[in-house]
Amino acid sequence: MIWPFKPSSRKQIARIEITGAIAGSTRKRVLEALKTVEERKFPVLLLRIDSPGGTVGDSQEIYSALRKLREKVKIVASFGNISASGGVYIGMGADHIVANPGTITGSIGVILRGNNLERLLDKIGVSFKVIKSGPYKDILAFDRELTEPEQHILQELIDVSYQQFVQTVAEARNLAVDTVKSFADGRIFTGQQALALGVVDRLGTEEDARRWAAELAGLDPDKTQCYTLEERKSLLNRVLSGSVQLHTGLSTGVDWVEFELATSGLPLWLYRP
Repeated sequence: MIWPFKPSSRKQIARIEITGAIAGSTRKRVLEALKTVEERKFPVLLLRIDSPGGTVGDSQEIYSALRKLREKVKIVASFGNISASGGVYIGMGADHIVANPGTITGSIGVILRGNNLERLLDKIGVSFKVIKSGPYKDILAFDRELTEPEQHILQELIDVSYQQFVQTVAEARNLAVDTVKSFADGRIFTGQQALALGVVDRLGTEEDARRWAAELAGLDPDKTQCYTLEERKSLLNRVLSGSVQLHTGLSTGVDWVEFELATSGLPLWLYRP
């Protein structure tokens, strides 16, 4: 993939946006952008996060890439309207975090949802015959209720994923695990509350985060601008993107339906009211 580039990258702040639900396409784009930041030797990265979270594995891969990049580049995360669940997890990969006082954040926890259509299928006279190699091969099948052993298995899976999340927050924010668990029960909180809990470092806007990033890199905040790394789109894609913006509500709804269908039965670090 080719990214636009200006030759003065060593005196600029790289900027990457993470918006919407975190899934495979987001992971791919962000990992490629992080690689570009390293290759072009930007001294500092401003990571703008406006996301309710998403899939566990994709969030972990972005977090791991950020931790690796921190060996060479300073990273400041800016939490936007919402940075919850997987958005928080990714933020833990930054050196410092800035949130607006009213940012919706938190929702530290794991959720796994499946659909049980058994009663509906009975009404329309549809049934399935399943041949499987083991009793749990069709766990979370949509045509029947979970058994107690299956619920136990899935709860253990969720508990392990939850512990990974808690441990990461504790290590990143220099907090005791028990302290993190005291507020990591799925609740959401504001940026102001997050500051009091030790989840973020400062309250402020993205501009405040930009200035802090410049200072960390030894650059003049008044003269240093951000260079946003975006995937270069063809003329056709740009035209189509502009057209979609005229139907934002419909597009967002379709995106969420697609995400829900694609992640059904997967453990998620996601805030979804």
